[in-house]
Amino acid sequence: MDISIHTTFLPQDDPDAALGFYRDTLGFELRNDVGYEGMRWLTVGPPQQPGVNIVLHPPGADPGTTDEERKVIAEMMAKGTYASIMLATPDLDSTFDQLQASDVEVVQEPTDQPWGMRDCAVRDPAGNMVRIQQMGS
Repeated sequence: MDISIHTTFLPQDDPDAALGFYRDTLGFELRNDVGYEGMRWLTVGPPQQPGVNIVLHPPGADPGTTDEERKVIAEMMAKGTYASIMLATPDLDSTFDQLQASDVEVVQEPTDQPWGMRDCAVRDPAGNMVRIQQMGS
């Protein structure tokens, strides 16, 4: 099989704040901005990976989602336990310094993990966990 990652989804409850974080703070490209019935789906991705996309979507937009499920999603997003993504950088300390200067919510400063990776963690405006690993070395 020849399978690759093309698109993944993360919830966002404020499209402008999400765009500010992923485009302006992380430097991702805005690839698509689609509105429908008062909701917005934003597609972003790293400029050096044109075939990898993150769709920032309104939570619970699927018509099959019940009101109770939407409530649980909103509660989990508020706690930061609903969704996450793992990113990578060649210079974790410099990346972390830039994130701190952007006033993001820091969850964990750069740390050598027991499983062998060095990483840090921040939250995006919707509460999603964004972990960033040191590439290489």
